[in-house]
Amino acid sequence: MGAHVEVVAEGDRVVTHFFESKEPGYRGWRWAVTVTRASRAKNVTLDETVLLPGADALLAPEWVPWSERLRPGDMGPGDLLPTEQDDLRLEPGYSGEDAPPPNSVVSEEMEEHLDEEDAELTSRTPSRGAIAAVAEELGMRRARVLSRYGLHVAADRWDEAFGAKTPMAQAAPASCESCAFLVPLAGSLKQAFGICANEFSPADGRVVSLAYGCGGHSEAAVMPKPPRPAPPVLDSMAADEFPLRPAKDSGSTTEPDAASEDLGHS
Repeated sequence: MGAHVEVVAEGDRVVTHFFESKEPGYRGWRWAVTVTRASRAKNVTLDETVLLPGADALLAPEWVPWSERLRPGDMGPGDLLPTEQDDLRLEPGYSGEDAPPPNSVVSEEMEEHLDEEDAELTSRTPSRGAIAAVAEELGMRRARVLSRYGLHVAADRWDEAFGAKTPMAQAAPASCESCAFLVPLAGSLKQAFGICANEFSPADGRVVSLAYGCGGHSEAAVMPKPPRPAPPVLDSMAADEFPLRPAKDSGSTTEPDAASEDLGHS
């Protein structure tokens, strides 16, 4: 405990004294010592002592729930990621319940009001187990399925990573839509996405946009050959005559120099 900083009155005969803290790692924190005196008592009683942060104290960041701290790639082997019941990415799928709704013709409440003819019609209704079996065969027994919002969020995320606006796609010779290495998806996502199956592509095994592309396109042009220099161009096979001295003007009075005279006599 360090030097005394201030005193604050908390109420009748209750005050708190603040002292500097010398604890390592608690910069700006203060020790708060609260003392009190009972009515008509002469002795002061120590109420509590606590370490509190000051105005310039070093504090830990505000606590954030794990669901907001989680980032892609944080999950490891054995980790579980529960989803909320009101997750906007999901919506109810086939309930999987065998019991029909109360207003159904096969419910127990309605059977009491059926006559013999209606009862015979009900007997021809497929059994509940058969309906559940068919639903399971069609993949419709999931409690929840991906909602339209979930589809849009996933599509935006995939398009940002492997979409038409990436530098790789901008420099590609063609898009993935015409590539033989593209494995199409099922459902509505097949209209815009597929899976890359080219081991030499940076998107191998990833969901890519049909507008994405890379240099590993199956129909990319043959590697260009090295440029060959153009053959020389000859416009004449005759020798060109170059005069050793310019032609003399008829009105010129310039006398030939010694070099020109030597060339003339050689």
